[in-house]
Amino acid sequence: MGSQEVSTSDWQGKRVTVAGLGVSGIPAARALHERGALVTVVDDGDHERARAQAAELEALGVTVRLGDGATLPESTELIVTAPGWKPDKPLFLAAAEAGVPVWGDVELAWRLQGPDAAPWLAVTGTNGKTTTVRMLASILGAAGLRTAAVGNIGVSLLDAVLGEETYDVLAVELSSYQLHWAPSLRAHSAAVLNLAPDHLDWHGSMAGYAADKGRVYEGNRVACVYNAQDAATEDLVREADVEEGCRAIGFTLGTPGPSQLGVVDGILVDRAFVANRQKQAQELAEVGDVDPPAPHNIANALAAAALARAYGVEPAAVRDGLRAFRPDAHRIERIAEAGGVTYVDDSKATNTHAAEASLAAYDPIVWIAGGLAKGATFDELVTGAAERLRGVVLMGADRALIREALARHAPEVPVVDLDRTDTGAMSVAVAEAARLARPGDTVLLAPACASMDMFVNYNKRGEAFADAVRRLADESA
Repeated sequence: MGSQEVSTSDWQGKRVTVAGLGVSGIPAARALHERGALVTVVDDGDHERARAQAAELEALGVTVRLGDGATLPESTELIVTAPGWKPDKPLFLAAAEAGVPVWGDVELAWRLQGPDAAPWLAVTGTNGKTTTVRMLASILGAAGLRTAAVGNIGVSLLDAVLGEETYDVLAVELSSYQLHWAPSLRAHSAAVLNLAPDHLDWHGSMAGYAADKGRVYEGNRVACVYNAQDAATEDLVREADVEEGCRAIGFTLGTPGPSQLGVVDGILVDRAFVANRQKQAQELAEVGDVDPPAPHNIANALAAAALARAYGVEPAAVRDGLRAFRPDAHRIERIAEAGGVTYVDDSKATNTHAAEASLAAYDPIVWIAGGLAKGATFDELVTGAAERLRGVVLMGADRALIREALARHAPEVPVVDLDRTDTGAMSVAVAEAARLARPGDTVLLAPACASMDMFVNYNKRGEAFADAVRRLADESA
């Protein structure tokens, strides 16, 4: 956005506006101030936490303007924005009219890193980003490389590229928001794991969302990794402008073709980074080396392996890294077994695409679902899962949307509709699910919805589920 070019060789005296306090805004303001820029931070909020953050920055000499994130400060030469700020905000419209460019924190990190900076292996997609990036970091670490999982995963890229620690290579998670504001990013190799409707209110359309995801492939040097079972990701590779010699590398849960990674007889194999990919396949790991070995998690492992192999990692390190990896909490996490029933927490399944993958991993299922739908529809999700459902427990503000889809496509499945949105509803939901379940079943929390109607975030929702399950297990022991 904006046509004015900004020189990054000398920041002294440049007037930079940082849009948004928080995880990205504060490191950006500090980094720019340290380089001599005249920094003004603007933020819509004016609450106690924002005032405390503002006081810390003001003590350094940074100007902070709270309660007004809409007005463009006078003489601004560059805006550095928090990734979540929508492109149609008045601040950015004013910047466009004035010819002021807008960067995100990822763009700033890319521009500020030194000439000997570690290359980036980048991952984006609707679901699975964090798991894949952490798998990738585990594989790179097993290969003896100095690495870190950074970006949208919660570790600031600015801190990674400007800190004292040096890296051989970075495993970088990038959201569609971050990619939107990162026009000059050029990764060593990158992967788009999948594409499904999400954040359409921010991007304006599915086409806009996909285009921002596709930015991750721009200028790739070695490999553009795509999902061979999601044609939209391959389309993005075709549209990308990459360096000469960069290859398209697919991953599939089936038997791989040439230039693909896939699965053969329970073995993860590589037909992309071998001497004769027409006739050879390199064994990388066993399906059992992936924790948990659910189909979508195998796909994550293949994508991570493809990026690691693009960087030159040997097969043994792929196996060792996958064996060492343990998923974060609330991502298809097995909590306990009680009465022959397994209880699994996938609170991170905050949209229908993620819930679909989770539901495909178990059979039969008592499904706990509901929350804030964010404009989603549930007919396709319910149709695909109907045959595996033993029962459903619904909770949260938009549960009626799921109940109606169940009535249309799985009318024989028993449904418990909890007409409450307080946090204590989770204990009741777990008890009702236990009542519906039989030995051998899985009770699965995969809400397909955001959590903020009842819980601060999906972590708190998952913790409430896990606490309720453990109490149930203790009582039945």
